[in-house]
Amino acid sequence: MLHIRSVPSRARIASPWQAVRAEASWIARSARRAWREPGRERDLALQSGKAALAALLAWLAASWLLPDAFALMAPWVAVVLVQATVYRSVRQGLHQTLAITAGTALAAALVIPFGHPVLMMAVVLPLATLMSNWPRFGDQGVYASTAALFTLVPGETTLDSAVSRVLAALLGTAVGIAVNALILPPVYLRSTHEAVDGVVREAREVVAEIADGLDEPWEYDRVRGWYERAYRLPRLIRGVHSALGWSRESLRLNPDRRRRAELARMDAAYAETLSTLENISNRLIGLTRTLVEAAADDDETPRPSHAVTRPYAGFLRQVADALDAYGRVVADGAPEAARRELREAVDAARATQDRLRAELPRHAGADPGRVAVFGTLLAEARRLTNSLLPADGGRKGDGGGGGDGAAPRKRQGP
Repeated sequence: MLHIRSVPSRARIASPWQAVRAEASWIARSARRAWREPGRERDLALQSGKAALAALLAWLAASWLLPDAFALMAPWVAVVLVQATVYRSVRQGLHQTLAITAGTALAAALVIPFGHPVLMMAVVLPLATLMSNWPRFGDQGVYASTAALFTLVPGETTLDSAVSRVLAALLGTAVGIAVNALILPPVYLRSTHEAVDGVVREAREVVAEIADGLDEPWEYDRVRGWYERAYRLPRLIRGVHSALGWSRESLRLNPDRRRRAELARMDAAYAETLSTLENISNRLIGLTRTLVEAAADDDETPRPSHAVTRPYAGFLRQVADALDAYGRVVADGAPEAARRELREAVDAARATQDRLRAELPRHAGADPGRVAVFGTLLAEARRLTNSLLPADGGRKGDGGGGGDGAAPRKRQGP
């Protein structure tokens, strides 16, 4: 089993500049994808637009039907309820309305007869915060406290103002649920297929970027960028788990029987796909980790020469082709033609790996350290391609690669 040198804990924190640059690069890539093509990034942008639309409609309706002082409550409630499935919108809407009504009623019941809103805060807010833990409120209990606060802050509170506040909350709930159910329901936005495609596409781009980079002089900061991109994959995979769960939930209260049948058919396939994606992530983390260790300015892991990285870059391009073929298998529902293309791509990568392994001494020279580094890189890439075809000899769950979260930091000085 392959073992990769553990990284000291003191080397696990990137500089603030590296963290900011990595986040900015990720945001820019997401924005480009949202602009260029349909996908998870565009779906998130559309979901944000729906939330803004719901807030605007709720504001207009509340301004028309209720006094201006209470209009804010409606869009505040509406924008929150768009961030869910239709089923969750209804459930959270009921919980939220119940919590807002309870908090408003508690504050009004004390401040109307006794007055002194500021003094009443010392009594109402502890009670409302305690009441927010009532299980009947679900995870919306915090709105009991905020509703009580909104009731007390304006100063004079009357029965009419308390009723208007609750009506505004009901109006916001109705608008939020209606927008969520009638305009691009989240079952279409939270596409499991798009989430899977996003992971495969990102993995392929990482491998292709490494292959292109190894043909040029490679510096530590650039190699670390490869590692940081690879280390984002587990987060994207968690997004696949979440998307699948949301897709299942979004069918509740959804009358579309065709979608129910489609999801039942996809469940088993996606269970295997998730396992494959986790293996791909582990392999890429291990591969890029080894490159970062080799690029660091120390003598523990020698840096491979261009005579080593050039043929390895060609091998990685074949691995990228295999990932591209796997993406088409997932996208096309795995027809036989797509599977055959994937097998051919994996077989080509395996053949190249076998040839490079046989020529390892000539490529790496007589230095045992360089032989070990090149052998590790070949093994990680081989495991990656094997994971795409578990039925053809790939071993799922193979060790190595790990993801403890940090690449070694470049040493300063001699």
